[in-house]
Order: sequence, then C-alpha cells, then structure tokens
Amino acid sequence: MSSSHYYQYNMRSTIHCAAGSVIRIPALFEGMGAKRVVLFSDIGLEQAGIVDQIKAVFASCSSNKAVLVGVYTGISQDAACQSVNAATAYARSVAADAILAVGGGSVLDASKGVKYSLQHGATDIADLLQSGIKIDAWPSCQHSGIPHIGVPTTAGTGAEVSPVAVFYNEALGIKTNLVAPFLEPDMAVLDGNLCLGLPDFLTAATGMDALTHALEAVASPTANAMTDAHAFHAAQMIVENLPKVIDNGKDVVARSNMLQASSLAIDAFGGSLNAIPIHNCAHAFGGMFHIPHGDANAALLPVVMEACPEFYAGKGQRLAKALNLSQNGSDQELLGNCIKFLKDFQQRIGCTTNFKRWEVNQDKQDAIYHAIASDPAAMFYSIPPTAMAKIVQAVC
Repeated sequence: MSSSHYYQYNMRSTIHCAAGSVIRIPALFEGMGAKRVVLFSDIGLEQAGIVDQIKAVFASCSSNKAVLVGVYTGISQDAACQSVNAATAYARSVAADAILAVGGGSVLDASKGVKYSLQHGATDIADLLQSGIKIDAWPSCQHSGIPHIGVPTTAGTGAEVSPVAVFYNEALGIKTNLVAPFLEPDMAVLDGNLCLGLPDFLTAATGMDALTHALEAVASPTANAMTDAHAFHAAQMIVENLPKVIDNGKDVVARSNMLQASSLAIDAFGGSLNAIPIHNCAHAFGGMFHIPHGDANAALLPVVMEACPEFYAGKGQRLAKALNLSQNGSDQELLGNCIKFLKDFQQRIGCTTNFKRWEVNQDKQDAIYHAIASDPAAMFYSIPPTAMAKIVQAVC
C-alpha cells in the first residue's frame, strides 16, 4: 500500500442489509421523492418468482406514494447496448421517474445505462460511449435526480454500489466501460433471502468474481488505507463463507455475508482502480467468446497471478493476509502459497477452471493477444506477450 500518493475515496450508496429487507423498498423510494417506479430484471428471475415477489411488496403498500408503473425483464447477459436502449425506451413509455434494478451484474449495470441515457437524453447508449471506456468527472458530472435502488440477487459484481458499468457493444464486438460519479444506485438493498435459490455453479462463479475484485484491490499500485480496510475483510469473508453456501445454499447468514463481502470488494476495487491484469484478460476472453464475467475471473484468477510474477512481486505478504494464510516466508514463497491455495479453492467450490466449454483454443491465440492488449484496462498495465502465452495455454 502506498501512503504517499493522492487518492479520492467515495462510497455513496446507502446500504440496507437484512434478510427480508426488500419489504422496505417502497418506503425508501417514497423517501427519495419517487412517484413512478420502473422495475428492471431478467427472464430468469421472472421465472424464478423473484419479480413477482417484488411486485407483491409494492401491491401490499397501497398507501405508498411511490407506485410500480412497469416491469421490464428483457435485460440480456452482458448488458448489451441494444438491451439497454430497449429498457430506456420502456422507461420513457411508462413515464417512470425512478429506477429499481433487481438482479445480477448485467441487470444492475443496464439500469445504470438507462439512468445515464435518460439524464443525457440519449436513445442509443453506444453514442455516449463511443470508445472502449468513457470516464466522467465531478463537478462537470452531476446527479441525475432519478431515484435509483439496486437489489443484487448474486454476490459477485457488487454493481449495486459501484459507479462503473460494463456494456457489450454488439457493433464493435467488445465490452465498453462507463465510469461516472453518481452512476451507482442511491441505495442498495442486500437481502440474503433472494440468493437462497441460486445454483451452485452461479454461486461459485459470482463469488470468485467478488474475490477477484478484492485481490486486485489488494495488489493495486494505488491501494490505500480505505480500500485496504474493505479489500482485506472482503477477501477473508469470501474465503470463509463461499464454501458454506456451496455446501448449503439455504444458509441465509452465509448468503448475507457474501452479499456484504461483494459490496465491500467492489468498493475497494473501484477506490484503488489501476492495474487489473485479471480483469483485463477476463474482459478480452468474455468479449470474444461470450464467457460470463464470473466464470472468466474464476478461471483466470490463479492463472494470471502465476503468469505475471513480476507484477505481484513484493505483494506476497499482503495477498497471504487477504486469504488468511501464513505470512511467514519469502515473498516468492508466499505468492506461490497464494496461487496454490486459489487452485485448491477452485476445486473446493467447483468453479470454472478453463474455457474449453466455450470452444476457446490456441488456434485463436493471436486474436486473444490482440484483445488483451487492446482492452482499456491494458492502459494501466501491459501484460507481456510471454505471460499472455502462458495464460492462453492454461485456460485452453
């Protein structure tokens, strides 16, 4: 951790955390002055009954001044730009003045895209992004005035408290990034009950996504006291609780702990955002082969650490501390212990360890190298070609 560089730390979203806390959503919207709420989710959650559960919460509050005026469940995986555009058009069609997002990272990010489009009078989110990454800054960027609540149904992306959104640009075939003050929801409702039916494979993938956020924050060149507080605790909570929810998906306490760890991890990740080689590779593979982001990070976490020892040099003790491992030994030994632990942890929770099911093979290595090198994250740290070759070989 550097103690000499300038940094700015923000965590703007107010968090409401408890099993059953979704019951408070209508009152929270009313407190923010909302009158016409649109609910964004996806087909899977609609089929699982989660959408009906949220609708019932509003129906039971007949005196509430904030009413649910529409439900849109057409959000696609990776929050594709066309999907965001359709959701924006729907919000306008029902004259919504507030946004409720219930779902995983794609739904939560799509809701940010809708808010940003409404604020800027856009019909195509791609027109506002234009390139691989768009970064707005305060004070030129101001709050939209649109009340916004995020309700995660997975413990992984932390998108419910993050001022970052990732959208898949179908025309360019790449994932594009938007970073802006006030992009994150005003409030996040962490209700462990909503995660009880999550399948093991999704639990594992999203949990590894959160762990990647925490560890990339620990390894960041611009880590600071504030991000360390969240990154270390998040990683330790995940290591302790992710196996518990794999063993017993109905453990609501462990589910709640994972939701909190996910929010902590993304806050640390965003607050120390700099070199992120694991996410760099995950974006590249995900964009090329449509690999879900959680699965991409799950497989790549120990692989990238092993392929890029020069980047992680001097960080072995910090990483060992984050993973609750012994901190005795040389830096090289500690890094090796962390990598071994993560590979064993992959097996323990049954997450993705390679990309064969997505038909990723070494015949496409040149295109993969180009995707890694051209991802916006590469501007912070350029992964050496020799490391790229090791990474491709390990996951193919």
